[in-house]
Amino acid sequence: MTDTAEAGAGGTPANITVTDDATMKRAVGAAAVGNITEWFDFGVYAYLATTIESNFFPPGPLAQVGVFAGFAVSFLVRPLGGLFFGPLGDRIGRTKVLSITVIMMAIGTFLLGFIPPYSAIGIWAPILLVLCRVVQGFSTGGEYAGAMTFIAEYSPDRRRGFFGSFLECGTFIGYALGATVATVIPLVSTPEFASTWAWRIPFFIALPLGIVGVYLRVKLEETPAFQTLLSESEEREGQQAGEGIKKLFVKYWPAMLTAGGLVVAWNITNYMLTSYMPTFLEENVTAVGGQAIDTTTSQVIQIVILWIAVFIIPGLGMLSDRIGRKPLLYAGSIGLVVLAVPMLYILQLGSVVLVAVGLAVMGILLVLFSSTCPSTLPALFPTEVRYGGLSISFNIFVSAFAGTTSLIMTALVLGTGWGYWPAMYLIFAGIVGVIVLVKLKDPARKPLLGSNPAVSTPEEARELAASGAAVRG
Repeated sequence: MTDTAEAGAGGTPANITVTDDATMKRAVGAAAVGNITEWFDFGVYAYLATTIESNFFPPGPLAQVGVFAGFAVSFLVRPLGGLFFGPLGDRIGRTKVLSITVIMMAIGTFLLGFIPPYSAIGIWAPILLVLCRVVQGFSTGGEYAGAMTFIAEYSPDRRRGFFGSFLECGTFIGYALGATVATVIPLVSTPEFASTWAWRIPFFIALPLGIVGVYLRVKLEETPAFQTLLSESEEREGQQAGEGIKKLFVKYWPAMLTAGGLVVAWNITNYMLTSYMPTFLEENVTAVGGQAIDTTTSQVIQIVILWIAVFIIPGLGMLSDRIGRKPLLYAGSIGLVVLAVPMLYILQLGSVVLVAVGLAVMGILLVLFSSTCPSTLPALFPTEVRYGGLSISFNIFVSAFAGTTSLIMTALVLGTGWGYWPAMYLIFAGIVGVIVLVKLKDPARKPLLGSNPAVSTPEEARELAASGAAVRG
């Protein structure tokens, strides 16, 4: 349960939020399951791209373009989802909106598995595919930023990095599960069954995941920070969404740019590893004079790295609570600048061992962001605009810079025959990260803006009040 404790030190009262470990675990699980659902779909779609191409598109050179378009369309609508769900979450609450987004994502993925092939319904097959992707993308626009907000507002100040990092565990688990299932199905079923019905099974799994997500979220109370905001401003639910959006762009644009810079550094690295590297290693590398590796080998290496990352991320999140977020974020940003070219060099040599090393280094740089950004980004905005500010800035920058990584890199590498464009893009991401970090105030162990100090136990609350340090962030 959560409580707001009234305590006093030197005659000065201070409100302190107490969130016990049991409630925190439920909050983390409720938030992470949506991320698992989202990235499970991402992994399945990415690893079944060839099957989707053969089922939903007519044979020909435009079929692969159609698959990429189906992937990209979700990024085109994500900012619209952020504009809709973000301000709505600041008006009616985090839990209500997050329950809507997780079930929308699950339904969109589930229905995709039922679409008949092109041979049966013709042009309606790719049209229905795009519609399902639109539903997924629109709901995703409000999901991830809301989940970050949800965990951050529930977490004790001294452990926000640790609990926030589990959101990214959900990302890696979801993608790794999707990739694992998509890789295993062709290996354990007949070619005919794998190409007709077996490939649909992973999409069906999304609905039970979504139902679990809704169940976990509706069982939780609204976040303590939002409850406090409502108690201070009961008319809040009647405010127009446009007012919150206007306030964001007029008053909080510096915070949105800061968030966007971190999102660029973080997510270019993310999509470079999870989206483009399989294509580069299996196909594009030969166009630049390098040596490709076997598709299954490439997939297995990536899946292993993702599963290892799941166990590393919480430890780094805990470390960020001790030494601060900025040291880890600086390490990730500078690492991209320094190591991008060597990484791309060894990835072109065709050695399985060296490819594993190169991908592992990229994975390490990624988890330096993944373990800290979920607790850093929510701290940039006050409670009244946190969900909206995160949703809008996150999705605009992801869609503009990160979601297009695979498309841009494929065009540049194949168009120029130069294999170091991915390194240049990673260096760009690292430079953006360094620039943003120079002026960023480290939020570790501090209350969120506009929120009461948050602790894990009543004893901590009494100690904090007695010290006179219980002031609102």
